[in-house]
Amino acid sequence: MSAALKPEAPAPLVRARDLTVRFVNRDATVHAVNGVDLDLAQGEVLCLLGESGSGKSVTLRALMKLLPRQAKVGGSIEVAGRDVQAMSEGQLADFRGGDIAMIFQEPMTALDPVFTIGRQIAEAVQRHEGVSRSAADARALELLELVQIPSAKRRLAAYPHELSGGLRQRAMIAVALACKPKLLLADEPTTALDATVQIQVLLLLRELQEKLGMGVIFVTHDLGVAGEIADRVAVMYAGRVVEEAAIGPFMGGPMHPYAQGLLGATVHPSMRGKRLTTIPGAPPSLEKEPTSCAFAPRCPTAEPACLAGVPPARLVRPDRMARCIRIPAA
Repeated sequence: MSAALKPEAPAPLVRARDLTVRFVNRDATVHAVNGVDLDLAQGEVLCLLGESGSGKSVTLRALMKLLPRQAKVGGSIEVAGRDVQAMSEGQLADFRGGDIAMIFQEPMTALDPVFTIGRQIAEAVQRHEGVSRSAADARALELLELVQIPSAKRRLAAYPHELSGGLRQRAMIAVALACKPKLLLADEPTTALDATVQIQVLLLLRELQEKLGMGVIFVTHDLGVAGEIADRVAVMYAGRVVEEAAIGPFMGGPMHPYAQGLLGATVHPSMRGKRLTTIPGAPPSLEKEPTSCAFAPRCPTAEPACLAGVPPARLVRPDRMARCIRIPAA
């Protein structure tokens, strides 16, 4: 087939290029995100992995333009073909909840404590779809049943504090799905849940993602969670993506030393009686933008050349990238 006759690849649902986020105040500037490139296809699940402070949640909020005023955002962000950076407040109000929605880490602070669960879902449906109150209420009930909340009709009249942690998280998912978004952002939504409820919520999210055909970006520091839900992973360190790969090859053998350390520090049953592996040291302060490999001070294989500059993104294969000078490019 000639190049002229080849079908064009579909445009990605999310396309971010050279994304930077700086938090500026009188005392310091924090370089939270430092040149992130991300692509997400429709119907794909991408997990952002990394320690606290690596820039995962800030990246997520930048995609929604949901950062405080002191945040200076650079680079380009397109979601569903729309330039997020150029949106007005009115356009953002339609965009959030309509094209894009977020599940927050702690639903007790994300849900409004003075309104019932049913009212909060129905309000979102009315705002974005312009339907009647009765139709919105019916949709709210449908959503609570979709996220498998028991006694869904009775729960419509419940307030957030009357639900358990697992039920609150399911209600938060229902709010996020109210207007059938193309992109769902999930910011460590299972961190505060016990192990049994956590796996139930993960399986539910994966089932809903496949049923509704959404793209999902899921933030976590737990490789076990990533293995359950992801199609692809991007490992972040000091505000940069240092490795990106499909979940199978990644779990079979990470390439970047930091990603190897994360996998080595993951607890699993075969480790019983063995000493837990840890990554020495601590993440760097981001009051100065890293000008070399930020992981070098903690890296067991570091060499002087690691401090000569920021390692470039090396494509090991067309679908796999790592930022390490010791990794040969394809």
